[in-house]
Amino acid sequence: MIAEDSALLRTGLTLLLAENGHEVVEAVGDAEQLLRAVRSHRPDVAVVDVRMPPTFTDEGLRAALLIRQAQPETAVLVLSQWVEERYAADLIGGDLNGVGYLLKDRVADVADFLDALNRVAAGGAVFDPDVIAQILARNRRNDPMAPLTPREREVLQLMAEGRSNAGIASALTITERAVEKYVGSILGKLDLPPAGTDHRRVLAVLRYLES
Repeated sequence: MIAEDSALLRTGLTLLLAENGHEVVEAVGDAEQLLRAVRSHRPDVAVVDVRMPPTFTDEGLRAALLIRQAQPETAVLVLSQWVEERYAADLIGGDLNGVGYLLKDRVADVADFLDALNRVAAGGAVFDPDVIAQILARNRRNDPMAPLTPREREVLQLMAEGRSNAGIASALTITERAVEKYVGSILGKLDLPPAGTDHRRVLAVLRYLES
């Protein structure tokens, strides 16, 4: 199954796969057609472009996620010129059996593309290094603990264990004054300003546990 809005690329992929022993049961140009075709044919693998009609944003990738949820036996190989971080993270965060995400600029060698397709169809996972790098960078941006230094993380972990400043100082072999400075820095970096109705240490621990 091929889903690609460009008629030229769609035809090219169809011919390429047919010439290399693959049966293309259908080639479509938008996400709605893709979902209908997958339900009808239940293919072994769907090669999906990310940006397709009507908005040319992320229709293909969202359709790929729906396919993985409804028909996990159908492998999905996403081909795109861009990394759509949000839905790519969802794709990578799920079941990685039979999933791939490659950037079109990197698929310059036919043999490499066919190898990736075969690996995904066989239940493997294939991801472009740039895709992984951007997803990891996105996760770091969204991690509230990212601004903390290793020592501040140690202090926060001990706070989460219910230790007092004195207990933290003893565990880390530092002074209570140093602990107070670390705690103040942690609360500032976690954007927890003084408030009469909230216990900032508890809120900091909750954020640590959630992360």
